[in-house]
Amino acid sequence: MAKDLLLEIGLEEMPAHIVSPSRLQLEQKIVKFLDENNLTYETVQSFSTPRRLAVRVTQLPEKQEDRMEEVKGPAKKIAQDDQGNWSKAAEGFVRGQGVTTEAITYKELNGVEYVYVTKHNQGQKTSDVLTGLKEVITSLTFPVTMHWADYDFEYIRPIHWVVALFDDQVIPFSILDVETGNRSRGHRFLGDDVAFTHSNEYEEKMKEQFVIVDPMVRKSMIVDQANKIAEKNNWTLDLDEDLLEEVTNLVEYPTAFVGGFDEKYLSVPEEVLVTSMKEHQRYFDVRNDQGLLMPYFISVRNGDNVHIENVIKGNEKVLIARLEDAEFFYSEDKKVSIEQCVNKLKQVTFHEKIGTIYEKMQRVGIIGQIIGKEVGLSEVELTDLKRASEIYKFDLVTNMVGEFPELQGIMGEKYALLQGEKPAVAQAIREHYMPTSSEGELPTSSIGAVLAIADKLDSVFSFFAVGMIPSGSNDPYALRRQTYGVIRIVENKEWQFPLVQLQMDIDEAVNSDRQKYGIQLTSGQEEVIEFVKARLRQLLTTKDIRHDVIDAVISAEQKDLTQLFSSAAILKKHLADKDFRPSIEALTRVINLAKKGREVLNQENQIDTSLFENEAEKALHQAVNKIEESFKDSTMLENYQALVSLRPLIEQYFEETMVMVEDERVKVNRLNELNRIAKMSLSLASLDLLIVK
Repeated sequence: MAKDLLLEIGLEEMPAHIVSPSRLQLEQKIVKFLDENNLTYETVQSFSTPRRLAVRVTQLPEKQEDRMEEVKGPAKKIAQDDQGNWSKAAEGFVRGQGVTTEAITYKELNGVEYVYVTKHNQGQKTSDVLTGLKEVITSLTFPVTMHWADYDFEYIRPIHWVVALFDDQVIPFSILDVETGNRSRGHRFLGDDVAFTHSNEYEEKMKEQFVIVDPMVRKSMIVDQANKIAEKNNWTLDLDEDLLEEVTNLVEYPTAFVGGFDEKYLSVPEEVLVTSMKEHQRYFDVRNDQGLLMPYFISVRNGDNVHIENVIKGNEKVLIARLEDAEFFYSEDKKVSIEQCVNKLKQVTFHEKIGTIYEKMQRVGIIGQIIGKEVGLSEVELTDLKRASEIYKFDLVTNMVGEFPELQGIMGEKYALLQGEKPAVAQAIREHYMPTSSEGELPTSSIGAVLAIADKLDSVFSFFAVGMIPSGSNDPYALRRQTYGVIRIVENKEWQFPLVQLQMDIDEAVNSDRQKYGIQLTSGQEEVIEFVKARLRQLLTTKDIRHDVIDAVISAEQKDLTQLFSSAAILKKHLADKDFRPSIEALTRVINLAKKGREVLNQENQIDTSLFENEAEKALHQAVNKIEESFKDSTMLENYQALVSLRPLIEQYFEETMVMVEDERVKVNRLNELNRIAKMSLSLASLDLLIVK
C-alpha cells in the first residue's frame, strides 16, 4: 500500500532572498535521496514560508523492492591457485557479500577473467530508510549561516521543530535537541501549534492557523488583492516581479492594503519616491492611466485585515519620514554646484592602492577620448564625452546618493539637467553604470556606451596593475561583471574594438603623467587580455555555440572583439553546410604545415614564382593574391567564403605538390605560400581546433 511523506523544517524567520532557493534545494535533495534509495514516488511538491521549508512526496511504497545485484570481485588468477583452491582474497570477497564460494561465477572484462557473485538484497522498510532524511536536512547549504546555543552546527537560522510523517507514522530522528514529531506551528501572531494525524492534512490545517504554505498560492493572493485595489481606484499597477517574489517570501498570510502620502512629495524625482517605497519599504507604486506616479502605495501585511487601519497608519508614518528626508536632501543638493561636488571627490578614495575617485575620472577622461576616436564618435560627441567624463561621479557626494546609493547615476542625470548640462551629457552620467548586472540593460547613447566602457576598463586595468586580480570565486570589485559588460556593449554597438592596441594606447597615455592620473598601468597586459577572453567565452556560451567553435574563436589571431563575435556567428551558421567539413580539413592541413615550418619562414612572406613546379602551385598562388588584396576591407563573412572557396585548389595543390622537400629554397617558398593562407584563416578562428570528424 502506497503512503505519503511530509517533511517540514521549522525555523526562525529567514531572509526573503534565501527562502525560494532553499525550498528548491530541499526538494532536489529529497528527490536525489529517494532515487539513490530505490524508492519510487508519484509526485514531489515543495512548500516554504519565512519560517518553514517543507516537502510532500506521494505514493511511496511501504518497502524497497528486493533486488538482485551482481558484484565484481578479484581477478580469477588472484581468486584461485593453480590447483583450483580458493584464495583468502576470494573467501574474504564472498564473506563480505554474505554468500559462499559456491555462488561464484566468472566473466571476462577487457581480456581478464574476474569472479562475480549475484546476491539478493532484501528491501528495507521505507520508514526505516526515511530516517536518513536527517542527513538531507543537515546537508542543505546557504550563502550565510549561524550557530546557536552551545552547538557547533551551523544553519541559515535555528531549527525549532521538525515534522516528519509517513502517512500517520512519525519518522524518528533528531537534529541537535529537536526530535521529529507531528506538530507544527501556525502564524507567529494569529495561529497556534497544530498536530497532524496524517501527512495529507498539511496545507488545510496550516491555512486554519493563518499560514499559506504554498508560495505560488501566496503570490497569487497578493496579485489578486493588489489588482482589485488598483481596479477599484482606476489605477495602473505594474507589479515588479522581483519585489513580488520578495514580498511573497516575507509573509505567511498576505493581506494587501493601500496607503498614501502628501502630494507635495511628488515634486521630488519619482525615482527617489519609487526607491523609497520599493527598496526600503517593499511597497508597490501606483500610477494613473497616463502613467504618472500617484501619491499612494500598495503594501502587504503578514496577517489578516483586523485593525488594518492601524497598520496603514504605521506604514504611512514610516514612509513619510523617509520622504521628508528625501525632500530635504533634494532641496539641499540643489544648492551645491557640480564643480563643488567634483572638488570633494579629490578627497574620496576609490581604492587605497589606486587613488581617489577624482584621479579615476581623470584617467577615464583620457581613456574615453581614445575609445571614442576609435569607434568613430563625432567632434560634438567627443566634446560631450569630455564634459561627461569630467563630472560623471559628482553625485556620489550628494546627500541623496548618500542615503539611497542605488540612485547613483540616476540622480547624477537629474542634477546635471537642473544645472544646465546638455541632455547628452546627463544621459551619459546615468548610463555609465550600465549594465548593472550580467544581463542588465545596456546604454543606448554612444556617449554613454563609451563612458561605460572607459569606466569599466579603467577599473580592470587599475586593479590588475596593482596585482589585485580575481582568482577562483574571489572577485570583490566585480571585475568579471564589469568586463562582461564591456563585451556586451561592444557587441551591441558593433564597434571595431582592437583591444590590444587600445590597451597599449591607454597605458602610454595614463603613464605619461603619474601625478595627474595617480597610477602606472605597467603590468598585467597579457593577464588582462586572457581575462577579457574568458568573459568573451562566457558570452558566446550563452548563444548556444559549440564549445569547439568557441575555442577556435577565442584562440584566433584576431585583435578586434567585434570580429570575434562575427566569426562565432558565421561558424555556427555554416556548421551544417555540405562543404564545411572538407573545407575546414583542407584549411587545417594548411595551418598545421605552416605551424611546423614557421622557424624557416621569411617575415615578408615573399613568394618566388620562378620556383613553382606545377600548375596547382600557380593556381593557388593567384587565388591567394586575389583574396589578400581585399581581405582587410572585406567583412568576416566575405573572408570566410573566400577561404572556403580555396578548398579545391588546396586539395589539388597537395595532390601535386610535396611541401617538405629537400631543396630548402623550394620548401621555404611553399611554406610561405601556405602561411599566407594560414594567417588569413587564423584571423577568422583557429580552424584547426574545430571538430569536424
